[in-house]
Amino acid sequence: MAAAVETDDLTRSFGEITAVDRLNLTVSGDEVFGLLGPNGAGKTTTIKMLTTLLPPTSGRAHVGGFDVATQQAEVRRSIGYVPQLLSADGQLTGRENLRLSARLYHMPRSERDGRIEDALRLMALTDAADRLVRTYSGGMIRRLELAQAMLHQPSVLFLDEPTIGLDPTARATVWDHVQDLQASMGTAIVLTTHYMEEAELLCDRVAVMHRGVIAAIGTPEELKAQVGPEATLDDVFTHFTGADINEGGRFRDIARTRRTASRLG
Repeated sequence: MAAAVETDDLTRSFGEITAVDRLNLTVSGDEVFGLLGPNGAGKTTTIKMLTTLLPPTSGRAHVGGFDVATQQAEVRRSIGYVPQLLSADGQLTGRENLRLSARLYHMPRSERDGRIEDALRLMALTDAADRLVRTYSGGMIRRLELAQAMLHQPSVLFLDEPTIGLDPTARATVWDHVQDLQASMGTAIVLTTHYMEEAELLCDRVAVMHRGVIAAIGTPEELKAQVGPEATLDDVFTHFTGADINEGGRFRDIARTRRTASRLG
């Protein structure tokens, strides 16, 4: 199967700081791929380059077969993206948010209603479709954002900390729906996460990022085997980065994370 994501020495610098350093990565068209790392490791910068929100300083990347630097419009049409920060409009209903997404993606009018109903059903939001999103729980909002991102049937779905700020029950519900999405649509998924349980449950392969580079890559089982017979993914992270997954991060990153958690409630 053709690669959904492919990078060649992908690099992004901010002045003298190199946030992503010569990243070489291939994600197949039918896998769930996870990027693990503390705040400041380069995960979100990588996602922003792959979704055309941030131009690379050097190197190249192709997403859905399109160059992120020279074919930005084609990349954007071929992807779905759920960012860390709240993206659904609380002043609209769930259905209205989906209709807005359908128009933004230039979906044919004849297909909109059917796709919207399918998305609501898949995300278990049919009963709440005509309620204002500001009345939704955090888990329901995330499910709506997943529905928005998948409405146009993208070839690659990017999820940046998809369950940040959610309680364990809501987090598990979102995990179930991510698995349902992947199984029903066969879309490649690239996600960033701080949750080792999330990575182990959802991801076919994971890459541990540390200071802008990939310190380790493989299936969760392969990486655990490299560390020791009783190793967990937390042990893997500590082994390859020398830090706990929850350590590190700049003030701006921590403030953003807490702000997101607060808004998702």
